[in-house]
Amino acid sequence: MILLAFCRYRYHTSLFDRPDFQRLLADIEEGKVRTVITKDLSRLGRNQLHTGLYIEERFPMFGVRYIAINDHVDTDSGESNDLMPFKNLFNEWFVRDTSRKIRAVQRAKAERGERLGTRAPYGYMKDEQKKLVIDEESGAVVRRIFSLCAAGNGPSRIARMLKREQVLCPTVYAYRKFGVSHTSLDLEKPYHWTSSTVANMLENELYLGNTVNMKYSTRSYKDKHKMEHPREDCMVVEGSHEALIDKETWDIVQRVRQNKRRRTNMDEQNKWSGLVVCADCGSVMVLHRAHTMSASYNHFTCRTYKKEGAEVCTAHYIRECILDEVVLEDIRRVTARAREHPQEFAAYISGKQSAELQREIRGKEKELTALNQRARELDAIFKRLYEDSALGRITAEQFKSLSSSYTEEMAALKEKIPGCEAAIQALREQVCGTDHFIALAKKCTDIRELTPELLRLFIRKIVVHEKDVKWSKHARQTVEIHYNDIGYVGAAPEEAQNMAEPA
Repeated sequence: MILLAFCRYRYHTSLFDRPDFQRLLADIEEGKVRTVITKDLSRLGRNQLHTGLYIEERFPMFGVRYIAINDHVDTDSGESNDLMPFKNLFNEWFVRDTSRKIRAVQRAKAERGERLGTRAPYGYMKDEQKKLVIDEESGAVVRRIFSLCAAGNGPSRIARMLKREQVLCPTVYAYRKFGVSHTSLDLEKPYHWTSSTVANMLENELYLGNTVNMKYSTRSYKDKHKMEHPREDCMVVEGSHEALIDKETWDIVQRVRQNKRRRTNMDEQNKWSGLVVCADCGSVMVLHRAHTMSASYNHFTCRTYKKEGAEVCTAHYIRECILDEVVLEDIRRVTARAREHPQEFAAYISGKQSAELQREIRGKEKELTALNQRARELDAIFKRLYEDSALGRITAEQFKSLSSSYTEEMAALKEKIPGCEAAIQALREQVCGTDHFIALAKKCTDIRELTPELLRLFIRKIVVHEKDVKWSKHARQTVEIHYNDIGYVGAAPEEAQNMAEPA
């Protein structure tokens, strides 16, 4: 039996997991094929090693004759196969050169600020010039998804809501409105929203109006597995198209995503999740709720205390209703001061920042210097160890034992250094964030209740101290409220004086 094995897509022949090729192999193993004929060697494959393996080992193993017509290759004629390895090598070079040219074209397009994606993402469509413009129907869904997340709903909850309301999922919507197909298209499940789909949308900078190119790449033309690059290694073009989401909503959602909330057994979302921290150990505090107790008894306790006991930390107990009152009153006070006396407020914040933030920045910079110094020391130690091992001063076992602990320390340093650098950058940005805070305060003129959006808009963290007398109902307890852009405000000197004077 003779089976002709031609490949329609020539450039895909560098891969041997092609469905039809696998079907051919199955027929060969079952003894259904005796001769395989292709137009030339490149139609069998453009991978030198694999092509040679099939021609010289796999086919002969099953008694299959192979013929490449244009290259004059016939495994039954040994003399015609002398140049076959070189032809296979040239075929692989062709793929490598094509891959190199495609990568160069893609990089040039990315550097010019052109979007590399072929499909318009959900929420957008392409105009006549192939530019992204907002699709109002799907764009409204995107805005709602961001609004729901800012209100404290996670991706799974949002996906369930969209599915329940029978909102078409992105792939089915694109197919029905624009006729665009996708590999994951399933017309039998038109409302199949998943948590991963929602999460990817919430983290996609494209909805902010930015184009992020070169986010993914492959190691080589032989390895098609995608690698994701950190944002600093990508080519980002800001304001490349009209934004669907404003910057404030985006920032709120990203802060919400950093402190992912889980649904409680009472089917309630904890609006405080990730914001309330213990003043002594720095851990996030746990909110306790139960059907068996009144809502007025919902309370926070230190996570470390709950897990490891009083030997490590104390409870830092505070009721949720008390925290609601304290935070709401402080947000009203601070935003009112920012609106009514913006110049005095800016001067007051600047004075506090120049002392407190600069001290914190100097502390972080010292920490970063120490980390970098230790990293340089470890590099020198590694060099000496390699040198001693190469010269035979220490055995291989000694080298392995000595280097293992240093390797672990170096890995820990590589994780700490970027975090420390990011913390320093965030603190420096706080120094010049007063104007942004005042602008937000002017927008929020009537604050009646605490919502997840309001908390994420203004609050960075809430630090709860232990009571002066533990477990006392009337003992004084300090709560520090740290705001986005401006840090911990506290009471201004004249406010503190007015509070101290009797009415």
